Parts: sequence; C-alpha cells; structure tokens
Amino acid sequence: MKKNISKVLALSMAAAMALSACGGKGENSTENNGENGENSAQVSQGIKDLVISKLATRELETFNILHSQRAEDGENLANLVDGLLESNPAGELVPCIAESWDSEDGGQTWTFHIRDGVKWVDMNGGEKADTTAYDFATGLEWVLNFYKNESANTSMPLEMIEGASEYYEWTKTLSEEEAYALTAGEGSKFLEMVGVEVPDEKTVVYKCKSPMPYFPSVATYSCLYPMAQGMVDELGGAANVKSMNNENMWYNGCYTMTSYIQGNEKVFTKNPMYWDKDCTLFDTVTFKMVESGDISWQYWENEEIDYVQLGEARLNEINKEDNKWHDYLVPDVESKYSYQWHWNFNKNKEDGTPDENWNKAIANSAFRKAFYYGFDQVDYWKRTNALTPMVCENNFYTMKGLCFTSDGTDYVDLVRKEMGLPEENGETPVRLDKAKAEEYKKQAIEELTAIGVTFPVEIDHYISGANQTALDSANVLAQTIKNSFGDDFVKLNIKTYVSSLRQEVINPRLQSWTNNGWGADYADPQNYLGQETYGNDNAWYSATYSNINGITAPADYQQELVDIYKEYTRMVDEANAIVDDMDARYAAYAKAEAYMLENVLVLPANYQIGWCLSKIDNDTRMFAKFGGVNDKIKNWATKDTPYTTEEKVGTIG
Repeated sequence: MKKNISKVLALSMAAAMALSACGGKGENSTENNGENGENSAQVSQGIKDLVISKLATRELETFNILHSQRAEDGENLANLVDGLLESNPAGELVPCIAESWDSEDGGQTWTFHIRDGVKWVDMNGGEKADTTAYDFATGLEWVLNFYKNESANTSMPLEMIEGASEYYEWTKTLSEEEAYALTAGEGSKFLEMVGVEVPDEKTVVYKCKSPMPYFPSVATYSCLYPMAQGMVDELGGAANVKSMNNENMWYNGCYTMTSYIQGNEKVFTKNPMYWDKDCTLFDTVTFKMVESGDISWQYWENEEIDYVQLGEARLNEINKEDNKWHDYLVPDVESKYSYQWHWNFNKNKEDGTPDENWNKAIANSAFRKAFYYGFDQVDYWKRTNALTPMVCENNFYTMKGLCFTSDGTDYVDLVRKEMGLPEENGETPVRLDKAKAEEYKKQAIEELTAIGVTFPVEIDHYISGANQTALDSANVLAQTIKNSFGDDFVKLNIKTYVSSLRQEVINPRLQSWTNNGWGADYADPQNYLGQETYGNDNAWYSATYSNINGITAPADYQQELVDIYKEYTRMVDEANAIVDDMDARYAAYAKAEAYMLENVLVLPANYQIGWCLSKIDNDTRMFAKFGGVNDKIKNWATKDTPYTTEEKVGTIG
C-alpha cells in the first residue's frame, strides 16, 4: 500500500548526508602509489546513449578549461579534458593522468608521475600527440601569463607555487605580442622563474612556498590542467586559442564534443583513445538546453531524457499516492556548493550613481544581524526540496565534508563550536531568534534613520526575465522576507536581466544581494575564506560580488564595516601561515569564519539537496567537496527504466 513518503525520505536524506561527510581520509598523506585508486570494476550500464537536459542559463562561455572559473563551463569541459588527479564517488583522490604522486619533504615539493598511453585527439578521435609532463608546464604558463589568461584561475598558483606571482607580475610588463610568444619550453623564462620542473616527459614537479599537505587536491582543479603546445601552434598562436571551439580544440578526456549548437544541444561522443580502458562510458551523451524545468519535465514524460530534477510544485504533485511517478522519487546528487546571500556593499542605481540608501543600510551591523537572526528561509528552501526542506539548512560559509581534523572532526563543527551553535534539529532553523532579530531591527532603524536612510529599505533582487521558475522562486522569497520582518523594515524588488547576469547586473553593481554557491577548488578552508578577504584582487567575492575592495576611502558610515573586514582578513592570513600543524590551522580558520559569520559579512543561505526521477544511479556519480571533477560522466551505472524509491531509499510499507 502506498503512503506519503516525506518522513521516510527525510530520514534517508539525513543518513545520506551523514555518510557523505565520512570522506577526506588521506589528504594529509605525503605519498600515494595509486594501487587502490583505479576503478577496474565494470559498472552496470543499461543506457548506451545518455540524454540530459540543462537550463539554457548554464550555457558554457569558453572551451579553454584553463580560462574557465564557472561551474557552467566545468560541467562540460571536465568531460573533455583530464587533469592529474580525479576523485571517486566517495570523494577520495585517485589517479588520473598522474598514476602516482609523492612528496619527500613533508608536502613542500610534490612530484606527479604521468602514466603511459594518454593521447591528445581531435574532435573525431584522431590521434594528435601524447599527453606528457610538458603539457602541464605549458598549462600553468598559460594560467600565469597575464595576457593569455586575463588573471583567471591565478589565485591558487600565485599563493602556493614558488615564483608564480613574480612570473605573473613580470608578464604584465610585457607587450601583448611578447607575452603571447612565451612558452614553457626548455630554457624558458617560465621554468627559470617558477617552481616547476619537468625532468622528463613522465615527471612534473611543483615546489610550494611552504609545506602544503593538501596540494594534491589542487591537482583536480583547472589551474593545474594541461595544454598541448602543439595545439597552440596548430591554431596559430595564443590569440586563436582564446577563440577555439569544439571543432579545433584537442581532447584527452572521456569524450569529445562532436556537435555543438549554442543554446540548443551538445553531443559528447566517447573518446576511442581514452587512457582508462577499464572505465564505463556512454557511447554518446547529449545535453538538451531548455528554458525552464517545465520543458525538462515534458522531455521526461515523452521519454526523451534520462534524468529530471524536481521543483517544488512537481515534487508535491508526484508525492500524491495516485501519481504514477510516486514510487520513483529518489535523492538527487548532493551539490558540493555552500550557498550564501552575498551582500553588495558598494551598490549603484541603474543610472550609475551610488545607491546610498542601500549602501548605508548594509554597512550597518545591526541591519545585517537582524537578517541573521530573523530571516526564516524554510519556505524558500522548499523551492529546492519541498518534501524535506530542513536538509537544506546551512549555517556556515565553508561546505561540510571539505576537510577534517586528525581525530576525524569535520572542520565546520569547529566553526559551530566557536559560534556556540547547536546541531541542526531538522525541525526549525537553529539560528532563528525572533527576540534578537527584533532587537537588532529596532537598533538598525534608529541608527540608520539618524543618517538619512528611509524605510523600508529596498532590496534589488535580479532574475532572468525569461525564467518563470526563477520568478516563482523570487515571489516566494519576497513573501518569506515579508513574513520574517513585516512591511516596515525591508522590501524585495524583483528585477530582471535579459541574457547575462554578470554583464547586465554584477559588473555595473546593480544588485543588493546575490544567492551564490561556492564549491572548493581544493581541500582547505583557505579556498573559501580567502574569497572574502579585503584588498585582495584575487578574492573572488570581495572583488566581484560584495565589492568591498572598491571601498578604499570609506565614508563615515562604512568605516566600521571596513575595519571588520580588515580584522577578518588578518585572521585569515594568520591561519594561512600555519603550515606545520593542520589541526591548529583548522582551529585558526574556524575562529576567522566564526568572526565573519557573527558580523554577517555573508549570510548563509542553503545547501542544494533535492529529489529527482532518474535512470542514473546517483550513488555512482562523482562526488567530492572540492576540485572540478564532480561533473565527469564516468563510471555511472544506469538502467533502462527509472530507479525506484525502494531501490534507492528502502522499502516503504
């Protein structure tokens, strides 16, 4: 007999979340010979030609994985180009192009040993060249060359690798033509200046500025990916690499992209020369680009796609006993992203003049703390997970499961202890405190009215004008804000952009806030906390979203905010300097993160944990809380029919 499964699924989701936090072992090891890393077991595959829908807003913007910093690009390019290491479904580092890696000096110098038989191929799978250690030097030279890569993906190598920052700054002094002509070949300025050695075609060595036990996790991210100099030469130089496409790029990954219709469809075809002969791949993978989840649902109903995510309305409909899909609800893959509400501290109006009403309000600590204690987001979380919304509760900045102390304690639990937060109870958000919220609201109104702020303060919230789902979510958000604060404090203004959030909204600084998720590039808190530091050009959020870096001559009302940011930055730098005791390093970072959250420099929003209907066994999909390999379509188990709730959750009596 069928019955409502929400409670059973809630227990299942909680158990799955607990299990997902058990990874991370071996991160502090200085040697890995790869003996257990290869996945030699064949995976059950009922589907030969996989079809998945993707929102059109997730269209890729570049075919150069070294230049990409967007998840939308990564979910395509991770299937086309392989790096040194990857992760298995448990989130553990395993060999990829590097068959083994080691450090003989406690983690300051790391040597990666390149396997035989890795080929570069063209779109049709024709052999172009061997993938060698020299390609990884060429790739890093590209990243560190100011003119070639326009500062993309520089933050980690600049911070970690000897001579990287010096080389980057040196390339700035050159002309574009001179910089484009640079290579990483023998006798090059790159090898002279940067802590990279290529003793032979099978060995690449990275010299870190200090011991970095977590450095191998960086090898899963695009900043250390390879580029073949032969491809650069074939394309006619660096300028043409910037505009390369699926037809003229070189591939060494699982698939080549044999068809690309922008905004419409992509077809990935199994690479016939792929090095991992024991892995399971699809013959083809097709991404259908859609305008909304409703179109994805139509594709599912017509049996045109093999997986569909479920929004709030659809999930509630399917959870009815008489729905034909009721017994096929399964947990979706948990996103590696920790989502926050990122304030814009230096906002403009649409005419380009400063929005002083907002800027004064958001610089006020009491205003931000009223949100921290008073904003009840449960109804908004239901947009992601209508059945078990509390599993989306997020109270931190760093993602859970990223790294662990020597006794196995999750780093975020150190932050929890510093903040005195109880564990999530699955019933009500643990940081909600209506009395404190009302107190801070009253304080903020008094302090801000005194400096000319008018209430309610308007929050300019931007969505795609063509996305009905986004509009529905925004309307729910507006109602949750009203329910949380009434009508006299803040008001959400729903505004739209046409095609590019970045170009139309973020760059001109029009938004009041943005809900944005960060997924770690490597397994250390620095990759999260460093994105919010003050005065750092490579701090992604400080430079791009919060715009705090633009406040170099603070007004009186901004001085306290800038001072808080400076203190937070000092704490992060202090933690980053601890390299010989990882437990002490994590403890220092936890203090910095607690300070950030207590001053609400960002507002934790949610985890993305939902439900789907799927012919893919989500337990076999790549799962790691760092790096760029989560989207690699490799060793996925599938069936010709959708998985049932009973198969993936358990019997529902």
